[in-house]
Amino acid sequence: MSALALDPEQDAARISARLMARAAGVGNDQAFASMIATAAVGGGALPPWLGLDPAAFRCLLEHHFPGTTAHGLFDWVGGTRIADERVDEWNDLLRLLLMHKAGDSPSEVWMAHVVATGCLANNHLWQDLGLWDRGELTALMRRNFPSLAVRNVHDMKWKRFLYKQLCEAEGIYTCRAPSCEVCTDYYACFGPES
Repeated sequence: MSALALDPEQDAARISARLMARAAGVGNDQAFASMIATAAVGGGALPPWLGLDPAAFRCLLEHHFPGTTAHGLFDWVGGTRIADERVDEWNDLLRLLLMHKAGDSPSEVWMAHVVATGCLANNHLWQDLGLWDRGELTALMRRNFPSLAVRNVHDMKWKRFLYKQLCEAEGIYTCRAPSCEVCTDYYACFGPES
């Protein structure tokens, strides 16, 4: 089987379809195909290789899309590495995610690294990851981090939810309202994402 080199000049849907044609049929295939395709066309906010080191990214490709190469794919894609002053924050997010991984696949570890990296960007998490809708993110969270995802009983926006979990673990309660339902910022946490 010949390698499938990905051409960043193609649109994201075509790149994703080419990846999925090689998918191994394991969890996270579609999520990673969306992220890679979006990054290839300059979307999302992830750094090169989805924030993984190049060797880990190659392992991810071989695990999810056997025979696929991304030669040149991330040579020009935007995104930046984690700023030194945010490394501790990233480590806390990673630790939280790894503590709640399902334990079904090595893919969960790559996903934890990618999600932690996406949390450091400025838009909704699904957008920063390069996913195509929030439903992909919710499915990803349930599949990879089920004991964490089950805590999001009111469908809080995922990035806010993850940071809230970190704050609560440290005993930091910044919300002043007695409950989310009466908070003046309710729609910032639970409103629609677009």
